[in-house]
Amino acid sequence: MHRIGIEELVQNMTQAFSETLLMCGISIGLAILFGVPLGLFIFITRKGLFWENRILNFLGGLLINVIRSTPFVILLVLLIPFTQRVVGTTIGPLAASVPLSVAAIAFFARLVENALCEVDRGVIEAALTAGASTLMIIKDVLLAEALPGIIRGLTVTAISLVGYSAMAGIVGGGGVGDLAIRFGYYRYQTDVMIITVISLIVFVQLIQTIGDLIAKKADRR
Repeated sequence: MHRIGIEELVQNMTQAFSETLLMCGISIGLAILFGVPLGLFIFITRKGLFWENRILNFLGGLLINVIRSTPFVILLVLLIPFTQRVVGTTIGPLAASVPLSVAAIAFFARLVENALCEVDRGVIEAALTAGASTLMIIKDVLLAEALPGIIRGLTVTAISLVGYSAMAGIVGGGGVGDLAIRFGYYRYQTDVMIITVISLIVFVQLIQTIGDLIAKKADRR
């Protein structure tokens, strides 16, 4: 059985990490684009807030809960027809980014909602009393006050996506997970498995450190 050498391992690791970055980058971008509005929508349709609507709030929360409660491996399989329609293939990092994005949007939306719940209701009421418009309250009060929590939520989402992207290797999604499975599992090269795991740990730690620094700078308190 062919054992992977150092040079080949470096080449494969470089490609694997570029694929992982592609998958996670697309997913994080779409999570920000759709997750923030979705989390905000669920928050402002709560009881006592200016767009109170029990039905819409329930449906939005239900959608998020359904996606979040579905194991990612099952979500990968369930979304194969949708992935095929969107990107024209079900193999590779671009295809894997479709279910990753769906999972990321739901996950991040809930974290955004939680961050908004931590905003002092007194600040919102003061803005309403001062005659601020709904848009101004959303932009200058809710999102501004919740920004550190939203950034921390984005950090948690990004770290979760790294783990999900590794699972995507099971169905040919590419990335570090695919490398670990192909060489570390199927070829019984434990050293490759250990190297990929250590690399992922370092990568996750880097994401956490950067996220904490940005959140700390955004915190007004």
